[in-house]
Amino acid sequence: MLRLLLTAFAFLGSLAAPVLAQQPPQRSECLAMANAAPRAMPVAFRQAAAAPGVEITYAGHSTYFIDTPGGLRIATDYSGAYQVGRLPDVVTMNRAHSTHYTLFPDKRIPHVLHGWSEDGKPAIVSTRIGDTIIRNVTTDIRRYFGDDAGSDMIRDGNSIFIFEVAGLCIGHLGHLHHKLDDSHFAQIGRLDIVMVPIDGTYTMSLGGISEITKRLRASVVLPMHRFATPLDDFMRRIGQDFEIDRRTERSFRMSRDALPSQPTVIILDGV
Repeated sequence: MLRLLLTAFAFLGSLAAPVLAQQPPQRSECLAMANAAPRAMPVAFRQAAAAPGVEITYAGHSTYFIDTPGGLRIATDYSGAYQVGRLPDVVTMNRAHSTHYTLFPDKRIPHVLHGWSEDGKPAIVSTRIGDTIIRNVTTDIRRYFGDDAGSDMIRDGNSIFIFEVAGLCIGHLGHLHHKLDDSHFAQIGRLDIVMVPIDGTYTMSLGGISEITKRLRASVVLPMHRFATPLDDFMRRIGQDFEIDRRTERSFRMSRDALPSQPTVIILDGV
């Protein structure tokens, strides 16, 4: 009998997933809240149940690190060239060119999520890892020199990645090359924080990305792919509804309760 009990406990223990194990996704709150009517929340309740925050670090180019309350570390558009602190647990990649991905990531990184597919079909990412739901919305990309000849655009070659954690909806637009239509915006849902390429040349025109930024109307806008883009030109295009917060650090913390009341562009100059 004792042996049977020990065997049963061992079997049950083997079913328990590690903290960072990949699990089926839960229902997307970002999509649900984007389509739902606003809900009133008592002030006292908000204060009593203040949400934990995430730490976001700009590593360079289009790589941001997201450290979650549950200890998960995520890196966006990871090529391995931009590393801050410990290795990430999860990396997302876009195959625009080699500064946005690597086919040979460090083998100690347990979760490598590609924003493209090798079989010509759209990449599908919809998973929960640790305390974070990660999903994608595919877009097309222009061909880069060295790609096989053919159409000017590679269908579904880029992914917008959305990270849902600590009550926040965080989006990374990737190497975006074209305007988004209504179906893209519907799949994205609500974004509280959005990482936007503002080079104006290698990705989209500054006018095009500004229109997308205004329509997404995230509380926090984090520019990436910055190069020599005049920041005042981007700010002029997105309008006076957006404030600017320029910081000498490369990291900041943000929680659901601390989101700015007016959309704000945060520039992290500590890179």
